[in-house]
Parts: sequence; structure tokens; C-alpha cells
Amino acid sequence: MAQSNRSAEAVWRGAGKDGKGTLTSSTGTLSGVPYSAGMRFGDEAGTNPEELIAAAHAGCFNMALAFALSGAGHPPEELRTTAKVKMEKADGGGFRIAAVELTLTGKVPGLSDEEFRKHAEGAKAGCPVSKVLNADITLNAQLSS
Repeated sequence: MAQSNRSAEAVWRGAGKDGKGTLTSSTGTLSGVPYSAGMRFGDEAGTNPEELIAAAHAGCFNMALAFALSGAGHPPEELRTTAKVKMEKADGGGFRIAAVELTLTGKVPGLSDEEFRKHAEGAKAGCPVSKVLNADITLNAQLSS
């Protein structure tokens, strides 16, 4: 597989609390998407960095698991993962992403619960987003019928 390079740009205008920013990805999938402190710490509608990390982690994990299952002869019918990112105040000030909770439900014909969990744990450890996060990552995995 070839090397992959992706990029995104964040523009911020104004003070931390009252400022506003936009996010744009090199592919154009995100194009001037607004973000702000109210979206991050309050109930203002919109996205924030932690939500984007959650989406990236869930997507990366599902793809890693799909490749692992397919390689083992059990291509999945469906993998559905929710990633919950927990941000908390850090020692010494500021904030940090402390944990990510992955909740997975999968439809994989011909696979036992034990095999499914084994592949899911491997994908959790091996997905590139898991590797880059300095957080406690937990996994709750179950097969559905």
C-alpha cells in the first residue's frame, strides 16, 4: 500500500472564548466548517475537534477490523462503531483527551464471539488513530444477528 498524506487547515479569528474558526480539508469534504468554544464546551450547534477525532477513530477502527476479518476469511456484513471521546482538565492546566470508548456491533457470518472480540482487540490496537492517541482506549464489542 502506498504512503498516504492528508491535510486540513484551521483558521481562527478572535479571542479564545468569543472567537470563531473554520475547518477545511484538502479533499474538500470539510469546507469552511465552523467551530468555536461554544461548540466545544457548550451546546452551540456545530462541530469541534473532539467530535472529529471520534469520527476519525470510529472510521479508522472499522476499516482496520474489516481488513482483518476479510483477511481471516470472514468479511463483515456490517460494522457499526460509536467512539466517545472524554476530555478533561489536565494536571498543570489546560485540557487533554483522557479516554476513548469504542462501542462496536458487527454482523459477521460464521464467526464466534471469541474470534470476533480477538479481531476487534487487534484492530483497536493496530488502527493508526488508536496509535496516535495518548488516551485510555476501551472496547465493548458484540456480534448481532
